[in-house]
Amino acid sequence: MYDYDNSSESALIRRAKHGDVKAFSQLYSRIYKDMYRFALYMTRHPQDAEDAVSETVVAAYEHIGSLRKEESFRSWVFTILGNRCRQILKKAQKETVIISSVKNGAEFEERNALHENEYVQRHDIRTAFESLDEEERAIIVFSVFGGYKSDEIARMMDKNAATVRSRKSRALEKMRVILQTAD
Repeated sequence: MYDYDNSSESALIRRAKHGDVKAFSQLYSRIYKDMYRFALYMTRHPQDAEDAVSETVVAAYEHIGSLRKEESFRSWVFTILGNRCRQILKKAQKETVIISSVKNGAEFEERNALHENEYVQRHDIRTAFESLDEEERAIIVFSVFGGYKSDEIARMMDKNAATVRSRKSRALEKMRVILQTAD
């Protein structure tokens, strides 16, 4: 009996590429939380995040044979996930006109339900985060919320670690400036 729990990622990838469903399931279970966090911060909606992750997993399973480098598995999966999140965001932009009136009413109720200062802080942080471009948001999500180091983020995003560090620094500075002007 094969020990999936204690297998290396590269061994699981090799097995998955040869059709081993359990190996792929183990790979998925190891990165699910990170995928969901990433999708949630990119789409800003739990159902959209779940949809993005589910569709990504199906696509990754169907195309695992096209993965060229085993060490690129995470970046490959997160590239698929990022593309799926972008598709969801584009679709959401088309529906913005319909949703905006409902959203404004919900924000009004939320503002009344929360202590005013707490609402302002949450709104300001959200605004600062949303002001970042897509790549900056992804780096912040991986770093701040996911706890990944620059070299790990670099591998997942197929970037240089120094580039990730500088973009993270710039993104955090942008957020700091926005939060300071909001005070």
